[in-house]
Order: sequence, then structure tokens, then C-alpha cells
Amino acid sequence: MVYTSERSKLQTIFQGTIFLIISLFIVQCSNKYIDEIDRSGIYQYKPGFPEVTATTAGIIDGTTDSTKISVSVEIVYRSLIFKKVDSVFEASMLMEIQILDKDDTSNLINSFQYPLKATLDSQIKINNGSKFVFHDLFDASPGDYLVNVMVTDQSTNKQTIRTSSAFIPNPKDKISHVTNIRVYTKSLNTTNSFQPVTTYDLSESADSIRFSFQVTNNKNNTPLTINSKLVKFRSDTSSARPLSWPNYTPSSLSYIGISYSKFEEVASSTRLITQQGNVSIDFLFPNLDRGNYRFEVYTDEIDASENRLYRAREFSIKSKNYPSLKTPKELAAPLIYLMEKDDYNELMTNKNPVDLKMAIDKFWLNNIKNERIAQNVIELYYERVEEANKQFSNFKEGWKTDFGMMYILFGPPRYISTSINEMVWSYSTNLYDPETNFLFRNPKMKSKYYPFDNFLLHRDQQYFSVQYLQIQNWLSGEILKDNL
Repeated sequence: MVYTSERSKLQTIFQGTIFLIISLFIVQCSNKYIDEIDRSGIYQYKPGFPEVTATTAGIIDGTTDSTKISVSVEIVYRSLIFKKVDSVFEASMLMEIQILDKDDTSNLINSFQYPLKATLDSQIKINNGSKFVFHDLFDASPGDYLVNVMVTDQSTNKQTIRTSSAFIPNPKDKISHVTNIRVYTKSLNTTNSFQPVTTYDLSESADSIRFSFQVTNNKNNTPLTINSKLVKFRSDTSSARPLSWPNYTPSSLSYIGISYSKFEEVASSTRLITQQGNVSIDFLFPNLDRGNYRFEVYTDEIDASENRLYRAREFSIKSKNYPSLKTPKELAAPLIYLMEKDDYNELMTNKNPVDLKMAIDKFWLNNIKNERIAQNVIELYYERVEEANKQFSNFKEGWKTDFGMMYILFGPPRYISTSINEMVWSYSTNLYDPETNFLFRNPKMKSKYYPFDNFLLHRDQQYFSVQYLQIQNWLSGEILKDNL
């Protein structure tokens, strides 16, 4: 058993032994196909460090057949330290990009350094969740690569590293290939062109999602059939149930989390490629609902090794401003942890944004009475909701998870003890007090077959009074003075 009191580094505890538990529904359920599923940028958050997401892909120039690696990076402004210089705010960063041989990661193929400076004219632009965007192409020979993107905040010297893979097929190879799948979105409220996606999580504000990939086909007089499919997985979207309720049953979706064996086919397509050379293919999907998806590309033909070409890109559509909360609907939803069930249901039936915002304000002021205290409590509550989104999101928003509920209501624990598939959050120095120690179990270990942590609280009736008193701390404003 390992103990830690580093409350600001909760993300470091999500390590687990890999168990090869399940097989997926894809064309052939072998390791090869699992390895070709890209889940770019599943949210990784480390408080106090630059928030960085990155995605890479191998591409072929359709005119010259030159081969390159595309690198797209996003850095959240408010995760950086800005200094006011004259009338503007500046943050200095150093970005290093390393291109490594995937089969021999000690072999550094190339590296590039970029001193970067973000300049903004107001504090509002720093705090509103906006991002610094970087995109470039790097010459590289055909092959399999790992790409490290390292971003250092020059003010704190704190560094974040993101690793992604890129495959570049040989455009003259007699064997057919499919490149990495690139994803782009265009937002409803902008007139901008499609922008590259660097994360697993997409915003529901995107009115269109575009998937782009390339196929090489140099077989003489041999057409190549390219199939594509977009599927939506059955996954849990519910918020965490109260601490004193019964535990989830093993057959429930909340226990399973996401079921890769149960899915809905949203769209499919077949294309016959008759010409030789490099062919670029795009697919556009408008107005997808929230949920977890996989876009697949595969062939019917089997090569000499009895394999089919296969590539896939998984993604999740979450709330409009995820991981932040800005709309009345987004602000109202997490109040489920503070409100009576009937009151909450009545609140959520309000479809008018103005009326909903007024109802939210009324809820807080009716309980806390003092407007200044209420404002401080509201800020603390939604800070924790956003932090929960960043630290605990998986197939659903982090605030809906058991970890997220505990973090929002009680804050970060004093101590965390971990074993292979269990975790205990302790809120006092007495590690044997049942009312200040909470056990979480992970029913399915994180692996390439199941890439999420889904720790579930071991619920008990004894927690009823604990949760009730903590809710009263929030509704009275006492949360600003005391915690559990």
C-alpha cells in the first residue's frame, strides 16, 4: 500500500496493471487492430502546469509525393503565468518537438525548438478558456514515429509532455496503406474554417466534424475497397448517486461505464479506389449528439499476412464549453449534488436560458442570504466542478463521476492510499475513521482495450449524515470556513 499527501497531484495515482480482458467488435479482434485505434488527447491535467493537448499524423503531399508529419498543439492560456508589460499581458513558453523512431525510441530522428510568446490585451481573454494554437509540418521519411511535444512555461520552468504517434506510408510501396485519421471541427458560432482537433473530447458546439485520411494504392489493375463506419457506443451519462445509496450492480451501465460490444451504427460508406497512387478521402458529419464514438476505416481485402487494413479514431462529444461551464444549462446540471430531487427536476425543466439563470441565482441566494458570501461560495463550487472535469473525465464529464462528486462536495483529500484496483481518500489524519475515509474500486483496469479509469465509491448508509452535513455547509456558506 502506498500513501501520498500531495493533494494537487491526483492525476498521478491513476496507474494500473494492464489486463487483457475483452475483445472488441472491429473487423478482426487482434492486437494489431486495437493498436490502430487513436484516442488522441484523453484529458491529462496536472495543476500548476501548462495545459497542453497535441495530435500528430503522417501525411503525403498529393502533388509531389513528399512525406511529412503534421503536428497540432493547443495550450490553455490560463494555465500559463502572464506578466503585464506596458498595456498588454505576456507569457513566454518554450516548445520542443522530438520525432523518435517508434520501434527504437532511443533513436532521435529530429528535434525542433520554438520560443513562443502569447500576447493578450486583457485579463478576460486569459481567463475565458481560450487557447494558444500551434500547427506545423515536418519533413520525415516513410515510417512509424513517436512525437514528443514538450511545453515549458518560462516563468515557472514547469513542463508538460504529450506523446503521440504518426505513421507515414511509402507512397511508392506496392502494399496498400491507410494514414492516420485527422479530425477537424467547425463551430456554429464562428465563420472560421475547419480547425484540427487535438483532444479526445469535442464540444457539442461544433456544427460539423470532418475526418480526413489518405490511402495509397499501387497495385496494377487491382481496385481497393475502402469501408468507413461511424458508431456510437452505449455509455453511462448519469451523475454520481448519493453516498448512502446502494452500490451499482455489475450489470448496470454505471458499473460497466462504456460498452464496446453495444453500439449504434450512425453511418457507413463504401468507396472503390481504381486509380493508382495516393488518394485523399474526407467524411463530414454534422450535428452529432453527445456521446462516445469511433470512426473506422478498413478494407475487405486481406494481404499476405492475412490482415486487413484498419485505422480508427475514437472521440467523445461533451458539453458546449467543456471543461468549463458558461451556459445556464451547464451551470444548473451540477447542482444535483446540492438540491432535493424534486427541486432539481423542476429546475432542469426550465428551457429558457434567462429564466434558468434566474432560478440558479435564486437557489443560491435563498439558501445563503448574503450576496457577497453567496458569490464566493458559487465561485468555489464551480471551480471544483471545472477541476473535476479536468482531473476525472473519462467517457463522461468528470463532475459526473464518483471521484468528481467527492471532489466537488469535500474538496481534495488529505491523503490517498492506493493498491492495484482500489483507492482510499482520507479527509483526516485518522485513517481508521469510517466517516472520513472513502473507498473506491475500479471494476475494470485501464488498458488499451478499456482506456478509462472508472473508480466507483463503495457506498454505505453511514454516509447519509456525512453528505447531508456537507451539503448544509455549502448551503449555509460555512464551506468557506470548514471542510469535512
